[in-house]
Amino acid sequence: MASFLSSVVLPIALAAVAIVLLLGLINMMRGGSPSRSQNLMRLRVLLQFIAIVITMVVVWAIGK
Repeated sequence: MASFLSSVVLPIALAAVAIVLLLGLINMMRGGSPSRSQNLMRLRVLLQFIAIVITMVVVWAIGK
């Protein structure tokens, strides 16, 4: 389980965080809608939380 999470799920979660972060930054740089930028940043925070939870599960599973 730990190897699947650390080799598949965690990189997907980190990539999702990076993509949403870049989309939010691009939207702000282009002068896009402030509400869209705010929604993207909220989504980024949620995805970061999920990535941290996955990381903690992996660390827990490896240590077990």
